[in-house]
Amino acid sequence: MKKFISFLLAVFISLPLFSQARTNIVIPDLKGYVTLKCDFHIHTVFSDGSVWPAVRVEEAYREGLDAISITDHIEYRPYKDDVVASHNRSYEIALPVARQRGIMLIKGSEITRSMPPGHFNAIFLTNSDELDKPDFFDAMRAAKAQNGFIFWNHPNWVSQQPDTTLWWPEHTQLYDQGLMHGIEVVNGTYCPESHRWCLEKKLTMIGNSDVHAPMQNFAQGRHRTMTLVFARSKTPEAIHEALKERRTAVYHEEFVIGEEIYLKELFENAVDIQVTKVDNNNARITLSNKSDLVFHIRQANHDPRLTYLRNTSLIPLTIRPQSTQTITVRLNDGITGGDVNIIIENFLTQPNKGMRYTIKI
Repeated sequence: MKKFISFLLAVFISLPLFSQARTNIVIPDLKGYVTLKCDFHIHTVFSDGSVWPAVRVEEAYREGLDAISITDHIEYRPYKDDVVASHNRSYEIALPVARQRGIMLIKGSEITRSMPPGHFNAIFLTNSDELDKPDFFDAMRAAKAQNGFIFWNHPNWVSQQPDTTLWWPEHTQLYDQGLMHGIEVVNGTYCPESHRWCLEKKLTMIGNSDVHAPMQNFAQGRHRTMTLVFARSKTPEAIHEALKERRTAVYHEEFVIGEEIYLKELFENAVDIQVTKVDNNNARITLSNKSDLVFHIRQANHDPRLTYLRNTSLIPLTIRPQSTQTITVRLNDGITGGDVNIIIENFLTQPNKGMRYTIKI
């Protein structure tokens, strides 16, 4: 007990250290939507995390996030002898700091069971205590009764699925009863099975940090895994609506994972593309990246009379944030134009497959 009190004292003393400048992550909006940076899976000392709830808000502010959900475990609370409280308490503590910092705080909890069916987060709750039920399906129904948005956490977690990532009959039950609305496509590592299930079953793609320890200070150009939500406005209600309508992408390291309709527009709004005809035999494509995203580009199948990006089968052309790259195109055999087909290999629109894009000359 004394050790835990000392730990909490250290947390409070360290709070001023988190009042640092906010990082601005430049990711373009889409037509009719604002792009919000969100993390819907984080933990505090009110379950098995090692920081006070207010610290999570300060971390999110520092890292340029727009919204977070503290999702402490319902069933697993290793500090419960020292931190005796309602399942709503971490949200209540964090809320005043979130309001001060302009961070949207969404009430959530993690329903923590063995596989199958595994761990699930429920967010946009009104009362987390009502999820504390012996039967898993009763807990999930309680979340649904509150109009919660429910997603499957880390299906490829080796502690629960060490050999293969499977969809169990219990997941079919949840899906059929409207008790699963999304899946984490990234939690630590990318899960291509989750990506495929989201596409096939029309579920929302989610990516989160699942942070337990203090969030590390990211070097320039690095960031936590997050969900990009394409919302009609910067409000919790708009986030909720966007999640239900599957308007999301996952931002993990230099990867963006999502449906092509959103990733294509994201690329087009991030990169200015200028095509210049140099002479009858040559053209130049100038790509100017206005965002903080990175783009790794390779040559795709194309008319052999066009010559460009010949060496990218080994090393892709990389467009770093706020930088410009040029593609030189040779027009052979008398042609005057054509389709320059590329693959943006770190924009995944299918499991482990980059997005195909065409620039016309």
